[in-house]
Parts: sequence; structure tokens; C-alpha cells
Amino acid sequence: MAKKKIRLVGVPLDLGGGRRGVDMGPSALRIAGLSSRLQQLGYDVDDEGNIDVPELETKTPGNPKAKYLTEISVACRKLYKIVRASVRDGSVPLVLGGDHSLAVGSIGAVADALAAQGRQLGVLWIDAHGDMNTPETSETGNVHGMPLAAIIGLGADELVRIGNRVPIVPADHVALVGVRTLDIAERRQVRSSGLRVYTMRQIDEQGIASVMRDILTKFTDVTDLHVSFDMDSLDPTLAPGTGTPAFGGLRYREAHLALEMIADTGLLRSMDMVEINPILDVRNQTAQIAVEFICSAFGQRIL
Repeated sequence: MAKKKIRLVGVPLDLGGGRRGVDMGPSALRIAGLSSRLQQLGYDVDDEGNIDVPELETKTPGNPKAKYLTEISVACRKLYKIVRASVRDGSVPLVLGGDHSLAVGSIGAVADALAAQGRQLGVLWIDAHGDMNTPETSETGNVHGMPLAAIIGLGADELVRIGNRVPIVPADHVALVGVRTLDIAERRQVRSSGLRVYTMRQIDEQGIASVMRDILTKFTDVTDLHVSFDMDSLDPTLAPGTGTPAFGGLRYREAHLALEMIADTGLLRSMDMVEINPILDVRNQTAQIAVEFICSAFGQRIL
């Protein structure tokens, strides 16, 4: 039997956030042994290297309500082409960030490629933040706070119209998991969006296993899953190497269990691992933990 192929795509994008360093995330994951760990799980790993992304020093922010929007949308379109081709040839795209704005390109590509096959994508967006701002609601103008809004059809056309469909994924096919910090206007947008939202309070009260069962049960017509995992979803005592930390996050075993339950479904079709900032990290700890999480999503078991 042929081995299942995972295609690694690095996106050294740091234009979407307010702190430098997240562009080194793909290198940190590779240094932490990602490819060899996946090979040990029985996968054929094809590393495409990094896509070409403009360096911040060579560009000006442009619109202060959506900084570097043009450059980010160009990077997302480059990623879209690579990821769509990967899905079409049967590979599983694993996108290494980079800031979370890249997910518009990866999810747009997977959703379009699957739709052409009559399949329906569901998205698990695991994040401390909502990423549901638009240029009109954002308090910072940082585009890494806008990708989930764009995916469900809200915000700047440069992001909303990446790919062939608006919305890229319907809101009720997206679960926002682990959220614990929202801007004021963003909170209103989340409430009215139709997203399936699971805050840290719900995880505290119900337990991560119950939350994950609820998500997977309600995704009744979903044929494939995309996991977009922001490392700031973890408590920063565990994962210090991220640019927008928020205390009170997921614990190590909670995150593992969520990803193990996703692996158990057999539906994982693609994944992003984003917002690792080695400049803020301690001896590559955050990237090493991220590799463990990726392995859980791809089927690593204790026994």
C-alpha cells in the first residue's frame, strides 16, 4: 500500500501582526524535527520549502485599517495555488506559518478543490482570539486579526474573494475553539456571525472531550476537516513563543486530546500551524510542542 503523502509548505509571513519574528516559524518547526516525526508515523513527507513573501522592510503599511493588505493577499494567492494542487493530487497540505492571515489562502484552496469533488469542508479554528475583525472594526489594523471573518465572507475583498466562492466556508461549518479575548466590535460580530463558538469558559465547564464531541456531531454534512491551529491558543506558560499571548489558555493535554479526537475521525484533510515566534521563545519550546500537536492530529497514539 502506498504511503499517504503530506506536503509541507512554509509561509514566512509576518506582515499581518504587530511583532516581528513569526516569519521564522517555519524554520523553527523544521529544526524541531517535523519531517522525521511524520515519517516515523508512516507518511511520505514532501517539503516544498517556503513560498516567497515580501519582507516588511521593503514595504509600506498602506491602509492603516488593514496594514500590508495587498502584500498579504498576494501571499495568500500564491499559497492558494500550491495547496489546491496538493489536494488535487491527493496530498495532505500542512502549512507552516507565519501569521494567521495565511489561512485565507490555505482554506480557500482546500474548500475549492473539495467542492469540485462534491465534498464539504469543515474548519476547526483553534485560537485564543476570534480573528473576526474587518478593516472597519479592527482596533490595530493588523490583518492577522481578520482571516476568519474573510473566510466566512466578511471584510476586505482582497481576502474575501481569494478562491472561487464567497463565503469560502459557510459560518456554520466553522468551529472557533479556545477563544478568550475579543475586541469590543469583534465580539458583536462573532455573536451575529453564525459561527459555532466554544470559549475557554465552555471548555472549563464541559471539558475538551465534550466540546469536541459536540463539534464533530454537529458537522453532519462535513466530509473533510481543516484544522487551523494558532499556538496562542495554549496558555503562554506552556508556549511562550507567540506574539499575542493570552493567559488562561488550553493546557497541554487538552490540546492533544482535541487533535487526537480529530485524528480518530479519519477526516483530516489539511492543517495550518501558525503564530510561532522564535524570538520570544525559550530554546524552541513552542515549536517542539507544536510538532507534538501536529503528530497527534496525524494519528500519533500513546498505545
